[in-house]
Amino acid sequence: MRIGSRIAGIVLISLAALTANAQFKDQTPTVTSFPPLEQWKAAVLSGDTAKLQALYSTNPPARVVLAAGEAEADTDISFWMGLKARSIKLQVVQSQSPQPRLQQVAFEAEVLSAAQGRARTVYIIDGQLWQDQSGQWKLVATRRGDVSRLQQPLDTSKDIYVPGLNAHTEIADALKLATKQHKRVLVVFGANWCYDCHVLDLAFHRPDVEAVLKPNYEVVHVDVGQGEKNQDIMQQYHVPMAKGIPAIAVLDSTGKLLYSQQGGEFERARSLAPEDVLAFLNKWKPA
Repeated sequence: MRIGSRIAGIVLISLAALTANAQFKDQTPTVTSFPPLEQWKAAVLSGDTAKLQALYSTNPPARVVLAAGEAEADTDISFWMGLKARSIKLQVVQSQSPQPRLQQVAFEAEVLSAAQGRARTVYIIDGQLWQDQSGQWKLVATRRGDVSRLQQPLDTSKDIYVPGLNAHTEIADALKLATKQHKRVLVVFGANWCYDCHVLDLAFHRPDVEAVLKPNYEVVHVDVGQGEKNQDIMQQYHVPMAKGIPAIAVLDSTGKLLYSQQGGEFERARSLAPEDVLAFLNKWKPA
């Protein structure tokens, strides 16, 4: 069966939500084992360009969709080879057959990359469409997100900002605890609809970040809704809503404002590295 551009387009659209926002909110992903994906992973990990190239369809040519637009298969192959992967972990969130002899997979790749001469962990969201071509599975379409230094949340259904809480009371209670435990208060303005708020929350739960955050800060999440909630608190702590969310203010145990985010520093949390988050927390933690 020859796959048409119409079918590939439909499947790529269905993968767009994953690669654009990395989320399967309110969905139960279908995940089944798919050996060609393991072959693809092995080729990337071994750095074998020829083996990887052999997995991409040539008739029809594989479609590669990036944030910047469409590209050729060689661009995708060069990207994965360029990571110089030392290890790869795939969190597969979707692996299903939309039509006979087609397999659609979506995953987040956690890659220990040796690119640029130093090892660091990066994350990539990817959606792939495979076709059985005369008994051989070929990659006919892929939609890849940008490289991130922070893990991207695949489920944004978590209520980080619990509805109905009184933010003034939450901050007052946090200050009491901070006084007793010699901590500071980290006020995080955001909303559950905000993807980067989920990125930052996931970063806060990294073991290395949590090791600094928990003993030094009481964290208060303040819901801003669509920009109509708790604006008095944002103004009190000089955090401009116009610069985006998530946004942060740091208070000492007396309630004195030590830091207010005025330039949208955390608004693109997905572009930060773990070192950025750790540097901020270490800078403002108690002496």
